[in-house]
Amino acid sequence: MDTWMIIVIVAAAVVLLVLLLAAWQMNKKRRSTGLKEGFGSEYDREVNRQGRSKAESELQQRQKRVDQLEIRELTRDQASGYASDWDAVQSGFVDDPSMAVTRADELVGRVMQDRGYPVGEFDQRVADISVDHPGVASNYRAAHSIADRNATGSASTEELRQAMVHYRALFQELLPVAPGTAAPVQGRQSHA
Repeated sequence: MDTWMIIVIVAAAVVLLVLLLAAWQMNKKRRSTGLKEGFGSEYDREVNRQGRSKAESELQQRQKRVDQLEIRELTRDQASGYASDWDAVQSGFVDDPSMAVTRADELVGRVMQDRGYPVGEFDQRVADISVDHPGVASNYRAAHSIADRNATGSASTEELRQAMVHYRALFQELLPVAPGTAAPVQGRQSHA
């Protein structure tokens, strides 16, 4: 084989390798951008906690897990019933803030279960919720942390009030329709 032929083959191989590397980098960037857009602050939290590569792998695993679940919307009657339950929990805060936070935590758990989210270990629950509702995952963590302190009697009334605010944000996100309104049902968010 002539020298010029070897040079052409090597040059073609180098060009092909550079193109493959560029395509791989673009795909990686597209994946990162999609995860960041889909998970928002939850993406940032996980990247800060464990680094970008591990965080992205974890977030993709969350997506795969939740994609296998049968997440469903509540019926209008279920949503209406839960809204009434929430009103009762919230109005009970004035007389017994501690009990109201406990009941709010339980109510959110029931709504999640009826929606199809597994309600076992808390860390898994919040990871599952973060796929479809990333904006309230931090609220859920904060509320649950206060509820845990409440169980030991070490949460202040102000902290209990803040827990109720966090639970309300999550609760409203989990209900597909405000009962009695024509608000559209929220569908699952798509993730790249």
